[in-house]
Amino acid sequence: MQSPDTVIYHGQFGEFTITESDRQEVRIYRSGLTVAALSFLLGTGLFLWQGATPFVLNALTVLFASFALGLGIALLTIHIYLVPLHRLLQVFWIIGTVFSTAIAFSAPTPLALFIYNHPPLLLGTGFLFASLTGIYFKEAFCFNRLETKILTPLIPILLLGFMAGILSPEIQKILLASWSILFFIFALRKAFQDIPDDIGDKSVFAYLKNRQKQQEI
Repeated sequence: MQSPDTVIYHGQFGEFTITESDRQEVRIYRSGLTVAALSFLLGTGLFLWQGATPFVLNALTVLFASFALGLGIALLTIHIYLVPLHRLLQVFWIIGTVFSTAIAFSAPTPLALFIYNHPPLLLGTGFLFASLTGIYFKEAFCFNRLETKILTPLIPILLLGFMAGILSPEIQKILLASWSILFFIFALRKAFQDIPDDIGDKSVFAYLKNRQKQQEI
């Protein structure tokens, strides 16, 4: 039987193999997505079921931290051909995480409640969700996934609509529930996708890396 490491793939700019290290990166990426999606689903479910009780608000802070951690892991290991875009999404994650952490430690009320009562703060925390939207966009573009096609515009519609005060609480809840369910479906489907799909064409990565080196000379 042929070892996975010895399978020769024919890419756009030459042949390549997929190593166990490549496969491990994909597993970590998908695990990060799963943690983020499950944390978001649990947080949304708690809020819609129990409302803004003290227990739920404190739990949301913990689940938000778990969501941010999982998202950070996913952004660290995701394979994106355009390096500047990859770095931009990581910078967005850093800005959103630092901003949210600062609020969590300085606000007089739990993080979710404080941001809900001060919508403009989403301009800072929203960078986290912008980085997540980047993942949705990449997955929609590369794999034509229906759920990510819906999620890509859904997030800005919900967040900007909330900040502008043009969405009723009922519409906000429907969009939030849709977001959490579709996000979980997306992460669940990724778990059963062929690993080489998420690695992509390694010859493209090699070509872009070599071209960058030549430009630096």
